[in-house]
Amino acid sequence: MSAIIKIRPLGFPWETNDPFLFCAYHEDQYPKGNGKLGPEASLNGRNIGQDFTLKDGWRMYHGSKIPGFPAHPHRGFETVTIAQHGLVDHSDSLGAAGRFGNGDVQWMTAGKGVQHSEMFPLLKTEEENPLLLFQIWLNLPREKKMVEPYFKMLWNEDIPNIKLTDENQKVIEITLVAGTLNNHIAPEPAPNSWAANPENEILISTIKIDANAKYTFPKASLGINRSIYFFKGTEIMGEESTIPVNHEIVLNANQEFTIKNGDTTAHLLLLQGKPINEPVVKHGPFVMNSQIEIREAIQEYQQTEFGGWPWPGYDHVHDKRKGRFALYPDGTEIVK
Repeated sequence: MSAIIKIRPLGFPWETNDPFLFCAYHEDQYPKGNGKLGPEASLNGRNIGQDFTLKDGWRMYHGSKIPGFPAHPHRGFETVTIAQHGLVDHSDSLGAAGRFGNGDVQWMTAGKGVQHSEMFPLLKTEEENPLLLFQIWLNLPREKKMVEPYFKMLWNEDIPNIKLTDENQKVIEITLVAGTLNNHIAPEPAPNSWAANPENEILISTIKIDANAKYTFPKASLGINRSIYFFKGTEIMGEESTIPVNHEIVLNANQEFTIKNGDTTAHLLLLQGKPINEPVVKHGPFVMNSQIEIREAIQEYQQTEFGGWPWPGYDHVHDKRKGRFALYPDGTEIVK
């Protein structure tokens, strides 16, 4: 049996399979900062508030002065935000906050409802501020959709970085965000996550493969969904297929799958997990099991704003002098 089920081009956002909802991939070559955490560049010609066109190598998204995503609500799922390069300023309706990036991961359970903002502060004024970020939406099962909101940081220093070599001593480097691989165990996810039960075989990892290196993805159990997202490089070979960059490979996870990289370094994202197999009804930032639950979510947000917004502005950013930190709702602060 072939390991490859199908190969499809990457869109925006990336398509995913149950238990994942989608993956947003952001790569922006932000210019030097202006000292106020925004770009030292003209914003003329941009559709401010809805700037999703890659102009001069970067976008403002929903930001007006600082790029990013001002306060918006979520309910019924989780976000796993992998900030490979650049920084993210988090603020939320629980009073929690943080600045993370350059390898850090934020795991947020929206549960019964939370507002948060995700801004991209451009701290560097003497050099460019490149950003590379994945935000993965991971569904919650029906029994967990209305749990209390929660967020935690998986700091870069605590995330396993696994280096392997193939038969020709070419290097494969795997950053293990969730799950277990080669006796390495990722940091614990949020407690109510589908990923918290090892039986669900959630695996989230980024993979960097040397030119001309070979790597074999080990088997998982029957019925596990697995996709590889090939987002940087030229081409990889798998089975009888030559796969160009910017493609997803949907796999039978219970089959080994060997890839041979082409002549430039390849970068991949792996998403794997047991499907939840429940109805999914999505409406913007809400993901529930029925249309009635969606209407209830909208009504409750209109009435309560999921606790309101305790920050000075919806595009709140932190002091430019601060480094990486996390402030939790109970007042605990972790400074890195």
